[in-house]
Amino acid sequence: MAATKIKLEKELYQRVKEFSNKAGYSSVEEFVSHVLEEAVGSLEQTEDEEAVKQRLQGLGYLK
Repeated sequence: MAATKIKLEKELYQRVKEFSNKAGYSSVEEFVSHVLEEAVGSLEQTEDEEAVKQRLQGLGYLK
């Protein structure tokens, strides 16, 4: 996997570093990657649920 860099403010990086160590992650990068995967997955699920809701409304099953 190719690495991509992102910039974080120092205070945020320190908080993330501290939490990732406490949570047992091997690195800040591993923690950030996991959190972003979870967040994007949650957003995708929300979008899917909204699409289903709109479709059911269009079919007259929901008001």
